[in-house]
Amino acid sequence: MSEKRKTVKKEYNALKVKQWLADWDKVAWNPDEHRAEPQKWFYQFTISAPVLKALSGVYARSTTNRKRGSEDFGIQRQHEEERSKEIAAFVKYGYPWSELSQAKRKSDAYEDLRKPGWLPTAIVVNILKANDGRRGKKIDKNDVIAVEDQNEGIAKVLLPDSFSGKDWKHKTIPPIEIIDGQHRLWAFEEEGLTGDFELPVVAFVGLDISWQAYLFYTINIKPKKINASLAFDLYPLLRTEDWLDRFEGHIIYRETRAQELVDLLWSHADSPWCKRINMLGEPGYKGLMVSQAAWIKSLLATYIKSWEGQGVRIGGLFGAPVGNNKEALPWSRAEQAAFLIIVGQHLRDAIKNCSEKWAKALRAQTPNIDPERKADLAFFGPNTLLNQDQGIRAFLYLTNDLFYVRSDELHLAEWGGESDRDGADETKVDAAIASLKKEKHIISFIKDVALSMVSYDWRASGAPGLNEQESLLKAAFRGSGGYKELRKHVLKHMADKGSPSVAKASEKILTLLRF
Repeated sequence: MSEKRKTVKKEYNALKVKQWLADWDKVAWNPDEHRAEPQKWFYQFTISAPVLKALSGVYARSTTNRKRGSEDFGIQRQHEEERSKEIAAFVKYGYPWSELSQAKRKSDAYEDLRKPGWLPTAIVVNILKANDGRRGKKIDKNDVIAVEDQNEGIAKVLLPDSFSGKDWKHKTIPPIEIIDGQHRLWAFEEEGLTGDFELPVVAFVGLDISWQAYLFYTINIKPKKINASLAFDLYPLLRTEDWLDRFEGHIIYRETRAQELVDLLWSHADSPWCKRINMLGEPGYKGLMVSQAAWIKSLLATYIKSWEGQGVRIGGLFGAPVGNNKEALPWSRAEQAAFLIIVGQHLRDAIKNCSEKWAKALRAQTPNIDPERKADLAFFGPNTLLNQDQGIRAFLYLTNDLFYVRSDELHLAEWGGESDRDGADETKVDAAIASLKKEKHIISFIKDVALSMVSYDWRASGAPGLNEQESLLKAAFRGSGGYKELRKHVLKHMADKGSPSVAKASEKILTLLRF
């Protein structure tokens, strides 16, 4: 054992690369937005993949009792297993051998196609400085990597004294963050990659996380290497960058994500809206199904918005900085859909089991439009706001706002961000639903929200049995101005009659929105 420890390399020679233009002094540095002014140089050195994996917290794949959000802080991005396998095959066999089928590889006829699988492109990383932190956790002083400048552009990278090799584990957070090249690291987990293989590294020191997202974007998306929608899952922080709000791709991303979520809400068997969204905008469904276009617009106005009005008040849970740390939730598309499905399930079931006057009236006086599926007409009927554009918008506003203002208390960032699951969307959503159901504190609040919403009268203005005053009130919810009015009306109701946790959150929302 002592001999093995002696062979652990802890000191690496590096080149100091100065890159700074006078024009860069005009950049708007802002530590409060995770954009602190960086150093005017970076470093280049080489290191083995297993060592870099250990220093960056990229460990062997496991989905058992695993929460990536609490470990990776939105910096380590989602892992696509197939992508790493392709890289591993290329490294081992070169091109075009790596593209051959197993049958052809076993044939001697193609032996001349073996080539070296060089990876000369640098892994881009950030080395944390002492006292650097992520989501309330600071790097342990014994895990800090020191970078010491020498003479004439040479530097030394000194690993922690405690570093023991590829199985070393950090105490709080990893000392290295991978900005670009994670899948190349995962490739070296595949069997059969033996030999002397080092990876070139470009290392920044103390680079703020917004600049890390910017680097990832310019390396991978600007040259069109990665689909923009996928990139926002791979690097959640990109959802919150205001410089991207001025760029067309960011707008397209939000619209694409909204459409993807609506499609999952329509197609997934566990969704309360399964086959109950008018996806093609066909005539004859008014009062029976809300259109896909209305759903998309409502998601863009709620969960996927970045901010509201001139100043930040309440952002979108899927697309804005959340909580005291002002970082995006690491939830993938499947996890976002799972959250909406579970919230919808609890509202549907709470209404089904309730005996509120408004629900009884709708069930008694509205003809059953869907007898085969025994639809609850208080949730799916033509005279409930919850089956109309205005009610869907209100539902999405209310649930988004309530969870947004309680994101820290509910530890939302500690759920989600699972990266190493391949397969169809339905399988991923299934897994995300099962995972979320285990988060008892989140589910408990979802139940409270559903029960608090049920006590509100969701009848539309045309529902039978309303008196004149009730009809006039509900008529005010029509038109574009009705979205705000209904949102405000239900919030005030929940602040007055909701459970203690929902009432407190509703009061906070009313204050933030200045209603």
